Amino acid sequence: MNPVDIYLQHLAAERRLSPHTVAAYQRDLAQLGQLSAGKPLAELSVTDIRGAIVRLRGKSLSAASVARHLSSWRGFYVFACRRLGYTHNPCLGLRPPKAAKALPQVLSPDTCTQLLNGAQPAAEDDALQARDRAMFELFYSSGLRLSELADLDLNDLDLQSGEAEVTGKGRKTRIVPVGQQALSALAVWLQQRAPLARDDTPALFLNQRGTRLTPRSIQLRLKRWALQAGLNQHVHPHLLRHAFATHVLQSSGDLRAVQEMLGHASISTTQVYTHLDWQHLAKVYDQAHPRARKKS
Repeated sequence: MNPVDIYLQHLAAERRLSPHTVAAYQRDLAQLGQLSAGKPLAELSVTDIRGAIVRLRGKSLSAASVARHLSSWRGFYVFACRRLGYTHNPCLGLRPPKAAKALPQVLSPDTCTQLLNGAQPAAEDDALQARDRAMFELFYSSGLRLSELADLDLNDLDLQSGEAEVTGKGRKTRIVPVGQQALSALAVWLQQRAPLARDDTPALFLNQRGTRLTPRSIQLRLKRWALQAGLNQHVHPHLLRHAFATHVLQSSGDLRAVQEMLGHASISTTQVYTHLDWQHLAKVYDQAHPRARKKS
């Protein structure tokens, strides 16, 4: 049995990877053989692996695809050095090309206003409409993650101080401000909530059965709400979080404050919104500056 087959058997039998994943490793290793002109894998050098990466990039593969290939090759050589007597790992020290970070899509302030004000409550569905309006106002007001909003309990909300205590990633808690529009919508929902509540559930947002609303249900309700508001784009909860961060940063310029409100552990995560803000400024410049406009 050749070294690649032994490795693939190890992946399937010992690591219990799925057949689909094992097949992906097999393809990546077969491609390494092709890219190195059939040279035995045991004889490949760092230079050979670098050349294979260059050839992959020459085929217009994305940085993510090249990174996956390199990960597959590195995994094989780690196994081969430990179990098959290979004397060196030619992938050591090689880094995959950096993938360009896709900037998140952002709703404009006008679009957010259309979304939050556009859907009018139906007479037979007042409680659910009040709940949805409160949820989506809170998303935009406070920049919450979907899981954070779904996990909110009644005692996490303080209408008097205009704040909410949120439990984020790693079970870390933070205090976020709640805007006036969201406070008003929450007050209306809390009046409607009491008759729906079941078994003294602590959840802030409930379904028709009186139990905690699931994240998936919140996603579906937002999608429906956006359609009712006449938006012709896919709106998901994280889009409102992006809108919150971008609009606060555009108005205040305070990156540290936005980091704290979003609950980001690192400022580098928050810095993506500075790029979004720059895109906005660049667009305004292109439209307004006489030296930036193209001659007609």
